[in-house]
Amino acid sequence: MRNINDSSQDSRKRVQLKNQRITRADGRKSHELRPVRIIPDYLEFAAGSALIEMGKTRVLAAATVEEKVPPFLKGTGQGWITAEYAMLPCSTETRTPRERTQGRISGRSQEIQRLIGRALRAAVDLKALGERQILLDCDVIQADGGTRTASVTAGCVALALALKKLYEEKKVEQFPLVNLVAGVSVGLVNGEFFLDLDYNEDSQAEVDLNIVETDTGQLVEIQATGEKRPYTRRELATMMRLAHEGLQVLFEIQRSVLKKKSPLFMAFNKRGKR
Repeated sequence: MRNINDSSQDSRKRVQLKNQRITRADGRKSHELRPVRIIPDYLEFAAGSALIEMGKTRVLAAATVEEKVPPFLKGTGQGWITAEYAMLPCSTETRTPRERTQGRISGRSQEIQRLIGRALRAAVDLKALGERQILLDCDVIQADGGTRTASVTAGCVALALALKKLYEEKKVEQFPLVNLVAGVSVGLVNGEFFLDLDYNEDSQAEVDLNIVETDTGQLVEIQATGEKRPYTRRELATMMRLAHEGLQVLFEIQRSVLKKKSPLFMAFNKRGKR
C-alpha cells in the first residue's frame, strides 16, 4: 500500500473562481473546492486504483478486470463497466453498520453505485473494451460530504489505469478510454451558492446539486433537489455554471496524475467542448 503522505504522485489544488463573497466555516470562499489530492496505484493488487482526498472526505477506488460480461451482452463483442459502493463502519462519526450484516444493500448505496457505473461507462468505448467487464469498488474511508462525486472522480483514474494495463498487455487493440469524467456538488446554503459541500453545509442546504461531466463539457448526470424549497431555473443555471468551473480543476488534477503514469494520457490535455 502506498504511503498516504507520498507527495510524488499526488496533486493538490484549490479553485479560485469569480465573485468570491462568503467565508465558510473551513475558511474557504463560496466558490472554492476543498483541497484535493489523488494518489494513483494506491493498491498493489488491483488492475488500477486511486485514493482521493477532498478535504476530510477520503474514497478509495479499485478496478478489477473480469473476462466475462452480464448475460445481456454475451456474444455482442461489447464490454461493461459497473461499480460497487460502500462506507467503512468508522467512516462516519457514529459507526455505520456493514450492509452485508443486514442482509441487503441500502437504497442509497444502490443509487450511488448505479450513478458511478453510468458515469464511468461514459468514459469508455465499450466496443473497444471487448467482451469483458471492469468492476470498480468504491470504498468510503472517511465521509464529510460529496462521497458519490468523489467516487466518480477517483473511479475514473482507477479505471484509466486498468485500461492502460489492458492496452499494454495487448488485450485490447485500441485504447478504450475516450473521456475523463468527474463529479462535484453545489448547494444553496443560507441564500449563498457554495461549491463542493462538506457534510455540515450539505445538511443545511436549501437546494443541492450533484453533477457529473466529461472533460469535453458533456453532461452525464444532474441530480438537483429542492431539499427545503423549490428552486428557479436561474438558480439551477447558476449552480451548473459553478459546478462546471469547479470540474475544470478536477479534470486538471486527473490529467496531471495520469500523465505521470503514461504518455497514453497525453491525448487528454485540456480539451474544449465538442
